[in-house]
Amino acid sequence: MIIAIVDFDTAAADRAAALAHLDSERDQVRAMPGNLAYQAYASRQDETRVTIVHEWEDEESFAGYLKSDAFARSGEVIRPMMVGAPVSRRFRAELWETVA
Repeated sequence: MIIAIVDFDTAAADRAAALAHLDSERDQVRAMPGNLAYQAYASRQDETRVTIVHEWEDEESFAGYLKSDAFARSGEVIRPMMVGAPVSRRFRAELWETVA
């Protein structure tokens, strides 16, 4: 499994628009082969921070996302709103258990 966590900042006035765009892309990303989860969060400690957490079955699925129209669109819309460079941390993970 691949887990990617992306953190970036916007101007406080732009954060709602950035989150709205990410929300508008969610269903398309969730429908991509190998996507297990995709969620965007607004920081509770900082009015400019946005975090995206997504999970993929494997590296091939994640690579497909990085080449997708949805990824390109998000970059076109959100990058101009960013204050500074985004930080993307990518992990190889093994699911230990799911507790419900």
